Amino acid sequence: MTLAYGGFTNQGQVIGILMLDTKFPRIPGDVGNAFTFDFPVRYQTVVGANPTRVVKEADPALLEPFIEGAKALEDAGCSAITTSCGFLVMFQKEMAAAVNVPVLTSSLLQVPFVASMLGPHKKVGILTARASSLTEKHFRGAGMENCSFAIQGMEEYPEFTNAFIEGHTVLNVEKVREEMVDAAKKLVRENSDVGAIVFECTNMPPFAYDVQQAVGLPVFDIVTLVRYVAMGFLRSPFAPKRL
Repeated sequence: MTLAYGGFTNQGQVIGILMLDTKFPRIPGDVGNAFTFDFPVRYQTVVGANPTRVVKEADPALLEPFIEGAKALEDAGCSAITTSCGFLVMFQKEMAAAVNVPVLTSSLLQVPFVASMLGPHKKVGILTARASSLTEKHFRGAGMENCSFAIQGMEEYPEFTNAFIEGHTVLNVEKVREEMVDAAKKLVRENSDVGAIVFECTNMPPFAYDVQQAVGLPVFDIVTLVRYVAMGFLRSPFAPKRL
């Protein structure tokens, strides 16, 4: 006998994604584009949570709206919850404690894992939307206190900043690709001991292939993290081994 259980209006949505309140383009590869994933996701916008409040101001008043959003996604049946901004790692512990499903606020949660793979003589290179806004509270939220890392920000790159920080609604994709590759090369050039790169920003994954090809290092981002967690809920049986 097969029993099916309900309890939710919708089912089959593996990952819930809490979105910043933005209107800039989100091309495939971006966490905010559903074509990025080969499994069902559910989006929920946290109204008023714009990049200025989250990235530049680290506004603590946003904690409660994000917790409310996480609870709503849990109630909707999502198996795990992520966000559309890596800077929300400042709320990681509080959000994880507020719900009963896994919460992965930021790709920066991968930094300790990547660091442990590299060994003591290598650094994790971090590409971030805004290096000047990454602080100890973000590092603590990600559990990075004992990690060796180097940071390169995108503040000096106008096309990236105009779209993803200032909120312009037109994106020159080729120009951002050039900027991302240039930033990655600068990061590696100035830190020859970088052994892998982690993208903080969820708008960066569309350019991960280009960066990986340019610097010859493994690249991790919010998509690699979300896929890793999703696969924990999407296991399938192995085919019987022929003896």
